[in-house]
Amino acid sequence: MKIDASISAVVTGGASGLGRASAEALAAAGVKVAIFDVNEAKGAEVAQAIGGIFCKVDINNEDAVVAGFAKARAAHGQERVLVHCAMTSKRGKTLAWDKEAGKLKRLSTADYEAGVQGVLIASYRLASLSAEGMATLEPLEDGERGSITLTASVAAQDGQIGQVIYASAKAGVNGLVLPMARDLSDIGIRVNSIMPGIFATPLMLGAKQQVLDSLSASVPFPKRLGKPEEFASLAMELARNSYFNGQCIRLDGAIRMAPR
Repeated sequence: MKIDASISAVVTGGASGLGRASAEALAAAGVKVAIFDVNEAKGAEVAQAIGGIFCKVDINNEDAVVAGFAKARAAHGQERVLVHCAMTSKRGKTLAWDKEAGKLKRLSTADYEAGVQGVLIASYRLASLSAEGMATLEPLEDGERGSITLTASVAAQDGQIGQVIYASAKAGVNGLVLPMARDLSDIGIRVNSIMPGIFATPLMLGAKQQVLDSLSASVPFPKRLGKPEEFASLAMELARNSYFNGQCIRLDGAIRMAPR
C-alpha cells in the first residue's frame, strides 16, 4: 500500500509512547491521522503537532469507539490503516501470599476479566470495527483495502511471574491475527501484530535508573531499550508491504524474558 496523503489512518494510544511514534511516522509520510486516546490534553497536543485530529476514546466502551471512528471518518474519510496500541490491564499472581489474612489469595476472576477486556476484547473491537469500514473502500493494487496492526508483546510468548493476565491476553491478541487475516482475505484487508520487547515509553522511563540500566543490560543486542520510533518503523512497513499478512513479529533485540 502506498503510504501518502491519499489515505487516512487511526492510531489508538496515540497520545504517548508507541502510539505517538506511530502517529508521527504516518503523519510525516503525509497520511491524515486520527488519534484515539483517553488523555485529552496530550492527545490534542500531539494531534495538533502532526496536523491530525484527536478523538477522545475509551477502548473499553463500544459506543465511544464507534463515535471515535465516526468523528475520524467525517474529518478524514474512511481509514485504510489502523495501528492499535492502546490497552488497559491489571497485574497479579494466580495465587499470592496475603500477609494480613495469613494465607494464599487467588487473583480474582473479575481482575482477570478486566485485563482480557482491556487487551484482547478491545483489540477485536477496534480491528473488527475498522475492518467493517475498510470493506466499503474501493480496492487498491492486488485488491487491497486496508491494513490492521495490533500490538501484542513478547510476554505473549515469555510471560513472567505476575503476568498471568497480561501475558495470556496478549497471547490472545496473537491468536486473533491469523484467523482474522483469513476471515478478511477475500475483502483485501491484512492483519498483523507486533510483539515489542522492553521499550523506552513514558511509563517505562518512570522507573529508577538502576532498573533501566539492568533492563538494558538484559537485551542481547543492542544493549538498550527499544525506541518508540523503531516500533513505528515496523508499523509503517507492515502497512506499506502488502505481502505481510497473518504475521506476529517480535521486535525485541533478541531478548527472552526470564521467569521474573
